[in-house]
This record gives sequence, structure tokens and C-alpha cells, in this order.
Amino acid sequence: MKTVTASDANRQFSSILREVSHGKVITVTLRGRPVAMIAPARVGSRRREAARQRLLDRLHQQKATDARNWSRDELYE
Repeated sequence: MKTVTASDANRQFSSILREVSHGKVITVTLRGRPVAMIAPARVGSRRREAARQRLLDRLHQQKATDARNWSRDELYE
């Protein structure tokens, strides 16, 4: 993991984005303390997409019921 100061990140933003697009995670520091992380947007999306697909698969396996014993007003209470 690479670390850069906030001022360096500001000056070299294009090159930092280029590195991040290749999978690097960069920590930005301010006065020696980490304040932000710049990471690829796809990080974690595989896991999230897999969880979403499992949920959809499970929902599709369940039979639909027409038992609506509630009104719209009750739904929003």
C-alpha cells in the first residue's frame, strides 16, 4: 500500500488515479495522520454482487403468496 501526503495527492492526482485503476490502494495523510484511502471502485463489488445473486436466487425459489392482509397505510406505519 502506498502512502502520500494530501498536498502530493493534490499535485499528482492524475497519476494516483492511474495507479488506483491498476489495483493499488493509496492512503492519504494529513500532518502525518491517515485521513483517506483511495481504492479501486471494483474492490468488494464481487462479494456484494455474489451476495445479491444469492438473495435473488433464494427469492426466486420461494413461491409467491397472494395473502395481503395489510393496507397501504398499515405498511407505512
